[in-house]
Amino acid sequence: MKQPLGVILAGGLATRMGGGDKALLPLGGQSLLARVIARLEPQVAGLALNANGDASRFAGFGLPVVADSVEGFAGPLAGVLAGLDWAAELGADAIVTVAADTPFFPCDLVPRLLMASEGMAAPLALAATPRGDADTRSMTAGLIRHPTFGLWPVALRDDLRAALQDGLRKVVIWTDRHDGRLAEFPDAGDPFFNVNTPDDLAQAEAML
Repeated sequence: MKQPLGVILAGGLATRMGGGDKALLPLGGQSLLARVIARLEPQVAGLALNANGDASRFAGFGLPVVADSVEGFAGPLAGVLAGLDWAAELGADAIVTVAADTPFFPCDLVPRLLMASEGMAAPLALAATPRGDADTRSMTAGLIRHPTFGLWPVALRDDLRAALQDGLRKVVIWTDRHDGRLAEFPDAGDPFFNVNTPDDLAQAEAML
């Protein structure tokens, strides 16, 4: 498979931060988005940003901005679909998505997702980390799945479009339908720590 394209998901409403664009918040002298771009760009063949509303607010980053085609803020899967449609126009086979509010994700995210999907006709994989005792998030086989960090095949974009039109919103339900695999990241710490609240932003500053 050709090297996938990258799509940064920034289409959420950021309600716990009081609205606005979390991706543009400063962290250690750079925006969250700038940090995410720097981490993902070396791993992919090209990069786009999934965001809704006026795209000009991201003009300084020099990335194509692709908006959700599904109305009503349908969640991460709508961003994945927007990315797949963009990738299809460029003749790509797959995309890798990351969240715009997660500045410490692994620098080997893409190769590990690709390894996990080896042999699949339609390569589909999500990142996962070991579950701590206190974790109750999206769990399977002792792992926490990170639904915004995945490898997605362009070949399944029409299937995803139909699922979204039918009202599906939960990522793992759709990936499980297609026997999506998991790429495990057993690294120390929390590489998928994301900034949802002002306290999270302060914690991210400390993590730097």
